Amino acid sequence: MEEKNVIDLDALRKSEGVRKFLQGLGRLKSWGGKGKFAFFALVLVVILVKFVYVYVEPNEYGIKVVRIGTSRGVQQEIYPPGYHFLLPFGMQSMERLPRDIQVLELTNSPGTAARDVRVDNAAHIQTSDGFFVDIDVSILYRIVDPYKVFTMIGPGTLYEDNGILPKAEPALKTALGELTTEEFYNSPLRVQKTENAKDLLNAELRPKGIEVEHVLVRYFKYSDEIQKNIEEKKLKDQLVFKNQAEGRAAVEEATLKKIVQEGEAALAVELERGNAYTVRKNAERDRYVRTKHAEGDLLVKLADAQKVSLKNDALQGQGSERMVGLKMADVYKGLETVILPSDGPTGVNPLDLDSTLQMFDVRKGGKR
Repeated sequence: MEEKNVIDLDALRKSEGVRKFLQGLGRLKSWGGKGKFAFFALVLVVILVKFVYVYVEPNEYGIKVVRIGTSRGVQQEIYPPGYHFLLPFGMQSMERLPRDIQVLELTNSPGTAARDVRVDNAAHIQTSDGFFVDIDVSILYRIVDPYKVFTMIGPGTLYEDNGILPKAEPALKTALGELTTEEFYNSPLRVQKTENAKDLLNAELRPKGIEVEHVLVRYFKYSDEIQKNIEEKKLKDQLVFKNQAEGRAAVEEATLKKIVQEGEAALAVELERGNAYTVRKNAERDRYVRTKHAEGDLLVKLADAQKVSLKNDALQGQGSERMVGLKMADVYKGLETVILPSDGPTGVNPLDLDSTLQMFDVRKGGKR
């Protein structure tokens, strides 16, 4: 790459030596009459920097070449972006190589390629069944070891001319040439072959400091006659596939209808079974309720009968006598004065309950 003589003032100020010199000039400026000296000194610094400093861009590697001295030749140290000191008058020089992604476009339509990329003719590949196809390919790569690139391939843009370009088409022919004419339309298989082409390129270029990251097939074209035959065959194949798909869809639709009908029948059977179960459980519930009501009514009637029986038994014993006495007491309660003879055989003693009961023929013979 050509050396750049444009001076970046911001980067220049960040240089340690220049920064200290500018600080000294700032102190000189305060001397009043020596301001002109400071101005001329600054101009001198700019001129010196132009000759003894070289600027490496942020997207570049810097490689120093020493032509005079004990360590002549290409230096292994890789210089980062910024200003770097060089001996003037051709004793030392700074070669620059790109550190960002580079693109090689192989296409017969240069207008479709991106700007500022290397463009070459499309790859002309013969398929495994003997036909030829032109392929537009984008190869994305980067320089990973600029020292190897510089020493093994060369300076400037030789990494394109003598590095990536001579190896690109042979690798594509080797990998993609294994495909038949129709297999080029098989996207997964085509991508697999482009990955093989990338591996072949890396096997050639990685030892020289270049790494291929992507190989992308953007477009391919056969001759017009072959292209027409392929498209007609593809249309016929697509029609066959369409008919086959419609047949499978009809079979699947019939299967779906059968499954739906079977499901609806099974649902109806289960619903009827559920209704029968509900009716049976309701009948069992009603029978249980009626049985318990009948048992309850029977118990109530038995209790009433027992009550009557117990009442009759009570009335036949001492209880009946006491009941009559209580009734007689109620009768006597309504009388204010009763005069009865209290002596003799017909005498009445109201306090003698036994004689009262015998008098009313409730108890015979005075026996309890």
